[in-house]
Amino acid sequence: MSTRRCPKEIFFDATELEHPKPLEMAIDHLKRLDADTYLYMRHRKNPLPLLEIAQNNGFYTLSREAEDGIWHILITPSPETDLETLLHV
Repeated sequence: MSTRRCPKEIFFDATELEHPKPLEMAIDHLKRLDADTYLYMRHRKNPLPLLEIAQNNGFYTLSREAEDGIWHILITPSPETDLETLLHV
């Protein structure tokens, strides 16, 4: 039986920020992620450039639009992290 720890969330709300701040700040957060952490970001739109950068650098991503039109974006370097279960939508 494995004893996996629950990963630590780094929360980033970019809903009030203007371009290019959300991308710049999210990339700074990605640099600090390790196998025990994930980024949970809220944004007004689906940040496709961020998702592409993350995926090209070996990160796993999930983005989902909530009923209120806010996008919830989760990014982790760990293939063991089940992002679907961490989604707050």
